[in-house]
Amino acid sequence: MAAAVEAALRRQRAVTVAALAILTLLAWIWLLLGAGMGMAPQASLHLFPDAPSGAMADMPGMAVAPAGWTAAQLVIAVSMWWVMMVAMMLPAAAPVVLLYARVAGTGEGARAATGSFVIGYLAVWALFSLAAASLQDALQRAGALAPMTMDASARWLFAAILILAGLYQLSPLKEACLGRCRNPAAFLSRHYRPGRAGALRMGAIHGAFCLGCCWLLMALLFVGGVMNLAWIALLSLLVAAEKLLPGGRWIARAAGLAFIAWGAWVALA
Repeated sequence: MAAAVEAALRRQRAVTVAALAILTLLAWIWLLLGAGMGMAPQASLHLFPDAPSGAMADMPGMAVAPAGWTAAQLVIAVSMWWVMMVAMMLPAAAPVVLLYARVAGTGEGARAATGSFVIGYLAVWALFSLAAASLQDALQRAGALAPMTMDASARWLFAAILILAGLYQLSPLKEACLGRCRNPAAFLSRHYRPGRAGALRMGAIHGAFCLGCCWLLMALLFVGGVMNLAWIALLSLLVAAEKLLPGGRWIARAAGLAFIAWGAWVALA
């Protein structure tokens, strides 16, 4: 009997791993295809704003702020951000999803509950995507983002995002949220609820902790370029390293110091 249960759990784990891998792969493929934004993704890194925000940018006639998005364009931008969050965040969330799948047991009900957990997790990032797309629209209308690369063209914005992200990496709130993300067993033991509704709730709570851990790292997309695949990949590796590697907390702090130094260099150069 025990052998049969263990075999069923192994099959459940294999199904869960395959589903997460396919979902992540589809998200990356969609990004490679441009995520519906009508432009080819970038793959280069740069260390400085594309254009200065000094006197020439402030002269009449030198720059014209673009009009705001239509509702359809906002929906496309939100979907782009959400797919990007799936590609970046789901691999780092795999340990807690797999542990929940094991705790949930076997059978159709358990698989449905695991799916509900993932849906709750991704729903939080969908809300973040709405906020991020709205901020992107506002920054573009203000002329603070480069139109083609969708990164900060204003030096003050470039530097401010880096310094704020660096300071947050060193903050107690970052430490608290990262601790929850790095300990799936403690999270499940504290927040476990049975059934699909309970799984949806747990996924949303874990997504909230993950958002608290990474939201300013995601704001760094405005530094490297919202559709810059090289920058997206680097941030994805940083998120995974913080959450999964033994020295993840020190990696987070080292990254914070690096962001502060980079932002100071941009501001003072």
